Amino acid sequence: MADLLENNSMQVSMAHLLSEASKNLARFLEKVLPGLFGDWWNEAVVNILSFQQRRRVKERGINSLASLDLAALLRVLDQNWYQISTKLELTSEARHFVKEMQTVRNRWAHAGSEGFPVDDVYRDLDTLQRFAVVVETDESLLDEVRETKASLLSKERPGPDQDGAVLESPSPEAPGSDTEFTPGQIVHLKSNPTMRGAVVSSIPGKPENRFLVFMDGETHTYYASQLKAEDRPEDESRFLPCVEFHSYLTALQIRYPGLSTLYSLNAARVDFIPYQFRPVLRFIRSDRPRLLVADGVGVGKTIEAGLILRELQARRDIRSILIICPRPLVTERKWQIEMKRFEERFVHLDGPTLRYCINEMDLEGIWPEQHHRIIIPYPLFDEALLYGSDGKRKRKKGLLDLDPPPRFDLVIVDEAHHIRNQDTFSHKAVRFFCDHTEAVIFLTATPIQLGNHDLFVLLHTLRPDLIIDQESFEHMSEPNPFINQAVALARAQEPEWAIQAKEALDNAAGTPWGQSILIHNPEFNRINVRLAEGQIGLEERVQLITELEALHTFSGIINRTRRRDIGEFTVRKPETVIVEFTPNQKDLHDELLQIQAEIFSRLHGDVNVKFMMTTIRRQAASCLFGLAPFLEEILSRHLDELSWEEADNTEFVPKSDAVDSIESRIQAILGKARDLDPYDPKLDALRNVIRDKQKLPNNKVMLFSSFRHTLHYLYEHLKTDGFRVGLIHGGTPDEDRVELRNRFELPPNQDDGLDILLFSEIGCEGLDYQFCDCIVNYDLPWNPMRVEQRIGRIDRNGQKSESVAIFNLITPGTVDADIYERCLVRIGVFNNALGGSEEILGEITREIRSIAENFSLNEIERGEQLQQLADNKIRLIQEQDELEQKQLELFGIRLPQDQMKREIEQASSYWLSPISIRRLITIYLQRTCGRNQEFILGEKALKTLRLSQEARNNLLRDFRKIPRQNTTVYREWENWLKGGNPHLLITFDSECASQHPEAVFIMPLHPLVKQSAAIFDTKKRVITVLRAKNNDVPKGNYEFAIYQWRFHGVREDLVLQPVASTDAVTKHLSRLLETAESIPTERADAPEQNIWDGLDAQHHKMWSEARTQHQRRTQELAEYRRESLTTSHKARIALLEEQLELATNEKIQKMRRSQIAAAEADYARRIQDLDIAIERAEISAEPVAYGVIQIIGDVVYAE
Repeated sequence: MADLLENNSMQVSMAHLLSEASKNLARFLEKVLPGLFGDWWNEAVVNILSFQQRRRVKERGINSLASLDLAALLRVLDQNWYQISTKLELTSEARHFVKEMQTVRNRWAHAGSEGFPVDDVYRDLDTLQRFAVVVETDESLLDEVRETKASLLSKERPGPDQDGAVLESPSPEAPGSDTEFTPGQIVHLKSNPTMRGAVVSSIPGKPENRFLVFMDGETHTYYASQLKAEDRPEDESRFLPCVEFHSYLTALQIRYPGLSTLYSLNAARVDFIPYQFRPVLRFIRSDRPRLLVADGVGVGKTIEAGLILRELQARRDIRSILIICPRPLVTERKWQIEMKRFEERFVHLDGPTLRYCINEMDLEGIWPEQHHRIIIPYPLFDEALLYGSDGKRKRKKGLLDLDPPPRFDLVIVDEAHHIRNQDTFSHKAVRFFCDHTEAVIFLTATPIQLGNHDLFVLLHTLRPDLIIDQESFEHMSEPNPFINQAVALARAQEPEWAIQAKEALDNAAGTPWGQSILIHNPEFNRINVRLAEGQIGLEERVQLITELEALHTFSGIINRTRRRDIGEFTVRKPETVIVEFTPNQKDLHDELLQIQAEIFSRLHGDVNVKFMMTTIRRQAASCLFGLAPFLEEILSRHLDELSWEEADNTEFVPKSDAVDSIESRIQAILGKARDLDPYDPKLDALRNVIRDKQKLPNNKVMLFSSFRHTLHYLYEHLKTDGFRVGLIHGGTPDEDRVELRNRFELPPNQDDGLDILLFSEIGCEGLDYQFCDCIVNYDLPWNPMRVEQRIGRIDRNGQKSESVAIFNLITPGTVDADIYERCLVRIGVFNNALGGSEEILGEITREIRSIAENFSLNEIERGEQLQQLADNKIRLIQEQDELEQKQLELFGIRLPQDQMKREIEQASSYWLSPISIRRLITIYLQRTCGRNQEFILGEKALKTLRLSQEARNNLLRDFRKIPRQNTTVYREWENWLKGGNPHLLITFDSECASQHPEAVFIMPLHPLVKQSAAIFDTKKRVITVLRAKNNDVPKGNYEFAIYQWRFHGVREDLVLQPVASTDAVTKHLSRLLETAESIPTERADAPEQNIWDGLDAQHHKMWSEARTQHQRRTQELAEYRRESLTTSHKARIALLEEQLELATNEKIQKMRRSQIAAAEADYARRIQDLDIAIERAEISAEPVAYGVIQIIGDVVYAE
């Protein structure tokens, strides 16, 4: 997260500037409104104010614009924009800055004590400057804004005599002197000590010398007698032993995150799986935080979205998040469960609550704070919600009516293929939220194919600035095979690879897209020139590979990982266990089918009855002994929505009165079911499977059923048989689910362990069971995805066994047996992870249901249709996979298998590892609460934090000093500090955190870590003396310095730049510091200042070259992006205006106007960003540490 600007002085400055802007805006409106309206005060002012603003006007008797506050004046300007802009010929870009000023005003009106990041302050000032031009303010206000911006830039840039080096100490006589000051010395006015600045130069004179002082963004002249030197310690450096120095480096990375480091590693309750970090790296390196994660089924897209969220949180405060997903995922609580792994708590919005939020947004202009982390299912987006509706009393506003629109910090759209139809309300609602949000993630398993219209729609919705129409989308892919070729050549390092790679880039430039876009890209041209020059060293080649990959036209917007790309985790060994009905059971089942056929012929159009009877038949195929209680619940209307959802993966729940028309027939079935012979051959077959498994070293068995009554029946019988068995279904509380899962993981010799765990579909969500290698499907869902999800609980990364056993209990003569044999087995779901898209698998499910519920088919016809279905879909899946394989290089970079791991290693940081985080916290607690105590107790990963009331009060004081985030973690940490319990269960280990959700997970984003990082004064120089073992560097003592480089411009970044007395030490310094130890020494043993001055001179040369190159590249890249952005914006607006002209429906017209306004605002915002990037293009450098490292032998680091 960026440095926070000290709030007091800047808040005063901004309050003054906003006050002046308010006065100027009032004068502007007073000049223009009377000429546009007859009764302008009522028509253009009072009538358009918000309810609260109108009440204030009435209560205070306000009758002039000068008496209104800035918020009211901005609303007046915004609501009358059409009339004002028409008269004054103002542009849509000007409208954007009016909207942005509302945001600026709101931010500073609610400013807290912690301040704002410098980047945000600078952007607000820039917006104010542009707004001031729009409303024709006095030149004096513009001058003040420019001066304030300049003062911010001066804080980022090295001073006139520093050039990035440490300020030299002033001469001994300077401090405290009233008559003599030296350049660079900090002084203040005697008459106003808050007015501080740096001496630039002196002007000799009599009777007094005068001095030029840089203060408040400009240079002032003062007599010596007006100034007083700031008192400063004789030595502003601090000596740190090794442990504290290591903690200091951790604190730097916590406080100043950079793009090159992953902060989501070890920051969630998930297993470390390298391929899941691929989209994370793409996201943080992209030119815009928007990504389509099109990974295959079962790869873990939900976890990937959570990891991206973690990266965003490391860099800025993410206050509001919207997740949009299908209704079944809401019912299953999938996102709620998965986000708990990331310490996030989300709420599901129903229709009335969403309507409440829209009403509050309309009244207050702010989305309700209690609903800042929300999950909305697609079906809630209907016509009334989007466009509004006419109620009995007054019209209800829709999303498109909201002004300002809601702006979430992050929008996640799960199963995004649901918006592939642009005419649906779901698509339009998602498009609306994306148009007003900067960070967006789409998740889908849609195959990545050029001719796929669904893919075009998704990308056009995600990046309408880039993907404008189908034709340009197809042209974008043309250079990519050649770019892939260049990347492969650079990796292989064959002789003359650079010449061949340049030829590949020339071929890329020869494509239509290359001619129109690529050859104008300064990065492309720079790489091409460098390849032509040759003589490329190892480190430069590695950097070139990254830069070449970035040229890939889809590299920053699509991530596609397929199961085949990451390999099979285990071998699946399915086994079919055939169990025949007894004569008594067959009679009951056949009578049920006959009754069902009669009901369907009589009530064939009633979907509620159809759904209910199909589910009853599936319960009978699952377990006839669960049929009676199931029917009893249906008759008593006690079956809840979750039970229906567990039994059938649809969004449909039958109406409670649907049973009325078939109640007598159900009663007939119920009577037969109650009289059923208790002998159960299917249960006996299950007992045999379990007994055989209990003889093996790994005796764990997971059993699945879609029906709770089947599970309860099995649970009671297995428990009576003496098996150690547990039961989890969708209604099991989270804490019980975790406890049962942990008991299930215990070894067989543990008394409290479980050997068998029974699950419903929803019950298994959110927890992993890689320690188990056997599942039993007591019945099978008709949805292949459900089958895959069951198997996926054990066939996943981390499975210890080479194979997993899958037992399928099948009863001949049931429709489930036909579906199993003719369809599911042939599709191959039991042998391999499913290929194809979620869309194809959804089609299979729908067609299976259609065939199974068609009672005009006899058994032979039904079997033939199921087999034909399987054949058709297998062929379609294979065709999709083959096409995607052929087009793979059009949409992605080919990565060698070990490449991803190397990228993760390069992006990981030792200073953010659990051991480093714990070390930092230990230092903090010792400094804050006493050095002679142990605060973190326990040898294992699960530990206890023990703090007295006084210690917790000290930590609470520090907690209130750090920037507050609106997260559950922050609230729970504050509550514990305020509470009376001195003990807190904690862990620094992600695996332990997964197994112990009751423990607090201490990772880089936890407030305790933030507090700990704040204890170090980064303004003071740090000096250390260390020792390290290494044979790659000659033995001896070496001086080193570490500088913090902050890159400002198009791509903001922050890196630590080491400089040492020899190149050999510089090359290995990062690894040397990780393993270094303290040397018993005193501060006096540290080198003299002149040694550091030599390193500063060496650093200055490096910094100066890098700065010149950075400024040049920023200028070139910004101009290229401006030209590209302008071209695509014109095409985008032309298309939208054409669509608006063709629209005859008023609601479609409203939507098109909203899209045009959003496109104009997006364009203005991004052009402003480029202007700011050019203004601020700089590398601000400051030393953060000096030291001496003594090298001794014995350890060799492999290259």
